[in-house]
Amino acid sequence: MFHFGKDKLTVDIAIAMINKKEQGVLSDEIKQQITKSQKNVEEIVASDRTVYGVNTGFGPLCTVKISAEETRKLQENILQSHAVGVGEPIEDDLVRLMLLTKLHALAQGFSGIKLDTYERILYFFENDILPLVPEQGSVGASGDLAPLSHLFLPLIGMGQVKYNEKIYETADLYKELNLEPVQLGAKEGLALINGTQFILAHATMAVYRMQKALRHADIIGAVTLDALKGSIRPFKKELHEIRPYEGTQRVAENLRNMLDGSEIPASHADCDRVQDPYSLRCMPQVHGASRNAWKHLNELVEIELNSVTDNPIVLGDGDAISGGNFHGQPLAMVIDYATLACAELGNIADRRVYLSLEGEKFSLPKLLLKETGLNSGFMILQYTTAALVTENKTQCFPASADSVPTSMGQEDHVSMGSISGRKCLRVINNLEKIQAIELLCATQALEFARPLKSSKTIEAIQEYVRKEIPHFEKDEIFSTAINKSIDIIKSGDLLDIASQVK
Repeated sequence: MFHFGKDKLTVDIAIAMINKKEQGVLSDEIKQQITKSQKNVEEIVASDRTVYGVNTGFGPLCTVKISAEETRKLQENILQSHAVGVGEPIEDDLVRLMLLTKLHALAQGFSGIKLDTYERILYFFENDILPLVPEQGSVGASGDLAPLSHLFLPLIGMGQVKYNEKIYETADLYKELNLEPVQLGAKEGLALINGTQFILAHATMAVYRMQKALRHADIIGAVTLDALKGSIRPFKKELHEIRPYEGTQRVAENLRNMLDGSEIPASHADCDRVQDPYSLRCMPQVHGASRNAWKHLNELVEIELNSVTDNPIVLGDGDAISGGNFHGQPLAMVIDYATLACAELGNIADRRVYLSLEGEKFSLPKLLLKETGLNSGFMILQYTTAALVTENKTQCFPASADSVPTSMGQEDHVSMGSISGRKCLRVINNLEKIQAIELLCATQALEFARPLKSSKTIEAIQEYVRKEIPHFEKDEIFSTAINKSIDIIKSGDLLDIASQVK
């Protein structure tokens, strides 16, 4: 049971909650906290104090005073005027993460939201009523204004939502569910749309999927290395203790565990290959560097998951501060770093795919088929990985390196973190496809080591893959096997088989 506004939210808890494996609750204590913050806003409205977004216009209109009678209309107007997103709707799980992370931020009692508004958002989350949120339009400061506007338009009966796999106009769904639109109070519209939840949803999903990709990299890399009769000496513990990067040491340990008990290394102990190519020998250094990037991303995402990122912030004593907690730069830069780290996992995997096709150099048939010429074998699979690797490289320019002034210069530096997040997930999508192709090549290559057996873990992986994908003796429509292999990667089943790989 997770307590909004009180417990620490982690990536694992967030993923469990959007998958309905963990439930969130709102305690009486937090309800009182939310109500107190809302009363502080009401006192500001009743006073002569001028507070941005409560009784002023927005952005460059911050000097325009709004009367107490118009403060409610102001909040509805901001949801409508800022709902300018374009492009395809984001995935359902990202919408769920946006709702979840906003719920946790608002529950901390610094935003001036009304309890009934909060409870309507919670109702949406619990009942899987998912607003349609376009993927483009946020510059990542003043928060994710456009996507959050689309996320919360349905509160006031506007916009579109998905419910039970059907798209509704919100007004029509409200009639069907016998619901009335929420009447927003002072500051509520601004509290809803100011924040980093679009960036954060993408970053949270990136942390989750990148961790799986890192584990797959070590698992599949170990299969490739054994199939290509690579040396296990570069993974010796003592070697990595004298250059003790955490990620490097973890990968070396994973590879040692994966390969422990294999009969294959002893079979080529006295071969004349002095050193393996870097994509085999340097897996700890390359995979490890990406692990270090993941650790940094995870650390900052978990700070953001438990932060309040709207503006202005209403402190417990009623002091309202216009600050910059909505600025996406802390996440934007680290997401860009993680994107590069994911692209590099794909880059080195493609090199291993290439090596597996070289043939005699690694005691394998050329192109991984015994009879080639009439058969092209696995040749063109590496074309696909090459294409995906290059596509990923084009996504590696850091969005956070750019800033285009907005709001008539009032918002003169923005993070573009929403673009960082979207690019990162695109790169991870491609990485999973590259890893699926490496898995195909590695398991095909391993068959040629027979009668020697690999480790128990690798043999279990081989057996699992063979239940879905056959060993190839001639050319086939390889896309069918690639898609099955992608399904294996997405399922995470290999991670369960190789549970010692962390």
